[in-house]
Amino acid sequence: MASSQCCENPPVLDPAGGEGKVVDSFGGLKAYLTGSDGAKAAVVLVSDVFGFESPNLRYLDKNSWKEKGFEEAKPIIAALKEKGISKVGAAGYCWGAKVVVELAKAHEIQAAVLLHPSFVTVDDIKEVKCAISVLGAEIDKMSPPELVKQFEQVLSTNSGVGHFVKIFPGVSHGWSVRYSHNDAAAVKSAEEALADMIDWFNKNLK
Repeated sequence: MASSQCCENPPVLDPAGGEGKVVDSFGGLKAYLTGSDGAKAAVVLVSDVFGFESPNLRYLDKNSWKEKGFEEAKPIIAALKEKGISKVGAAGYCWGAKVVVELAKAHEIQAAVLLHPSFVTVDDIKEVKCAISVLGAEIDKMSPPELVKQFEQVLSTNSGVGHFVKIFPGVSHGWSVRYSHNDAAAVKSAEEALADMIDWFNKNLK
């Protein structure tokens, strides 16, 4: 069952925002694409419960979405590879982190970032096969700091998997994407998380 934190503070969406475009079928799914045509590396973002275009709340009390999200992500990765992408990273926010960790366990991607993850277990982390970063919140019922520290302990014992784990102080679940632009401290924490994510992908997708 999802925590109430997963659905708090819904984002204000702007369908015209960003420099990319929404396509009706990429790997068989509607997707938002941005970037240069000649790129050899790509990052797949798996959103939180609000999706990339709709603020409607979704029911998370059924577990089928976890497997469905993983299966739906695979054709997106295949479509990227058909376009010449040789290295793929994926970042997952909230429940999207569960999808990304499944991709990381299945050799589908070369680098992963989990931001305020939900439904991710220590057993999941034990099976990760690619470089992974976990960015957690100090105030998080779904992945409290104690759990994130367990993730770090597990990753520290696996010398074959590069890792970076960080707990952001004073922030709540969802801080990296659902924050007020009028709150300077919130903006700073979100920008720091974004910088950490970009650094991780730059390091591991070259």
